[in-house]
Amino acid sequence: MPGKSDIIVIGSSNTDMVIKAAKFPIPGETILGGEFFMFPGGKGANQAVAAARLGGKVALVAKIGNDIFGQQALQQFKNEGIEVKHVITDVDHRSGVALITVDAKGENTIVVAQGSNGALMPEDLTQATPDIENAKIILIQLEIPIPTVVEATALAKRFGKKAILNPAPAAFLPSEIFDGLYLITPNESEAEAIAGIRVTNLNEAKQAAEKIREKGVKNVIITLGSAGAYIQNEDGGKHVGTPKVKAIDSTAAGDIFNGALAVALSEGKTLEYAVTFANAAAALSVTRMGAQASAPFRNELTHML
Repeated sequence: MPGKSDIIVIGSSNTDMVIKAAKFPIPGETILGGEFFMFPGGKGANQAVAAARLGGKVALVAKIGNDIFGQQALQQFKNEGIEVKHVITDVDHRSGVALITVDAKGENTIVVAQGSNGALMPEDLTQATPDIENAKIILIQLEIPIPTVVEATALAKRFGKKAILNPAPAAFLPSEIFDGLYLITPNESEAEAIAGIRVTNLNEAKQAAEKIREKGVKNVIITLGSAGAYIQNEDGGKHVGTPKVKAIDSTAAGDIFNGALAVALSEGKTLEYAVTFANAAAALSVTRMGAQASAPFRNELTHML
């Protein structure tokens, strides 16, 4: 029923195939890795699961293939308590997959085959419009076609909803995406792609965030990995630190951050508290393998907060 979900996630669903290795291969090199893992992933699905595990009322708008990966993903969403009535089975494309290598430091490289994610078109949002109108937060990423992202932000603006754009993976963004956007959450490299300013320290983060705000975004949060996050809005700038942990796999840290951020904001928390909450969730996630598998539950964050 419309209004059931406070958070509408519009995005991708993938299956992640992960190999751990001592180092990344250079071009033309074959190396022997360690264990192989297969996890449910995709930025949209990751963020939806993260939000649901942290207590959010979540609906997902996505496309999956008519294959075993799609069937497994759909069941996983149901198991996590996510509303799936807007998850469309695409008979023309296979489900998306991601090939991931994780090195000994917990860093990763990822190659994604979009599959059905690339077929999530603007018109596919029509059936979700009543739920978008009754939600609080609209959470979007860039593993779906840009015209669909434009439509999603336009719908959020039309209904006065808080649209959060996680601009990952980095891509060219037309100006209309920024118009009325409540919040954007790039990492350092994504912020550089948008602002044209390299981000290697807090001063540069401030400069990049101010440049991004000039495009029409009300709030900018630049995520800084183990250094936390930097917030910039009309009240000024603020750095928010993150708990120190031993990273094992950083694959979905940004997705966990965004899902947690959406939950805190949907509960009416301040932006600074929401970032503190999201930092804690992301920090806990990097101590575990996998994407959705690494997403923490609400009670696990108590001691970190």
